[in-house]
Amino acid sequence: MPKITISNANLEYICEDDTLARAALREGLGFPYECNVGSCGNCRFELQSGEVVHLRANPPGLNERDIARNRYLGCQAQPKGDCTIKVNLRDHYKSQHLPRKTEAELAGIDDLTHDIKEFRFNLKKSNLFLPGQYALLSLPGVEGARAYSMSNVTNLGDEWHFQIKRVPGGEATTSLFDKIKLGDTITIDGPYGMAYLREDAPRDILCLAGGSGLSPMISIARGAAASPALQGRNIEFIYGGRSPKDICGEGILSTLEGYGSRIHYHPAISMPEGAEGWTGHTGFVHDIAEMLFGANLPNFEVYFAGPPAMSQAVMKMLITAKVPVGQLHFDQFY
Repeated sequence: MPKITISNANLEYICEDDTLARAALREGLGFPYECNVGSCGNCRFELQSGEVVHLRANPPGLNERDIARNRYLGCQAQPKGDCTIKVNLRDHYKSQHLPRKTEAELAGIDDLTHDIKEFRFNLKKSNLFLPGQYALLSLPGVEGARAYSMSNVTNLGDEWHFQIKRVPGGEATTSLFDKIKLGDTITIDGPYGMAYLREDAPRDILCLAGGSGLSPMISIARGAAASPALQGRNIEFIYGGRSPKDICGEGILSTLEGYGSRIHYHPAISMPEGAEGWTGHTGFVHDIAEMLFGANLPNFEVYFAGPPAMSQAVMKMLITAKVPVGQLHFDQFY
């Protein structure tokens, strides 16, 4: 079994049939990461001795300068034998619930919109997660795992739910939407992610979501509504789509205690043409947030998820509004 030595931390751990980052996280080490699929580059490390192979060829998170400096991605690198690496571990990345792989059976599917479904899996080996975290799903016939956020909250860890948007031509969502049947088994690896609910934060909560970013924001809202520590907090939830047929979420939020009093839902569409009878907001998610809350934005704990363009616009707006970076929570995986 390959032994990994972290030279600058004087630590060793075993990495058997796993990536360097995920094996470290399973051992409770704070190996830096974010997307887990090779896109963000946060898990870069320097290989000082030994050999590794990348699961994903030419990952976006690695550039020519990194390669010249013998840097690799921890979430994609598998060791061929013993290795010595240099990486700056941080307690911030330690998992409260250690990630692990388990088989999971598809127990149910619910339609949310014309192209979003909630998939409910029963785990063979239970594991807990924090509201807002994600998992890696290995699907039959699909090369490489895909990252999807959980939409539920759990006290037992035996059920993990995912609200997933169909990607036209996408291998993973085609497998989920068209091929996998009730009772089929897949592999789920998790939990991962830093954008989880902060129950100790003393501020009201603002959730901003677009597309399949709905899933982690629903989990955040569910967790906040159920948390004894957050019973005095307001929860503002903005969900955006192109047209009314893309909008959902209110039916789920309306079942939470406090809906209409301390929990408020704000739907928005960006393409109002032909949307006769629409009574919600019109515009992009970041514009609606700024319009509704303006100067009060720095008083929120902000969670957001959605397509890259939406996330970038939201981040720019929040920074301009002088929301402290420590109050912004999102994961870069796409």
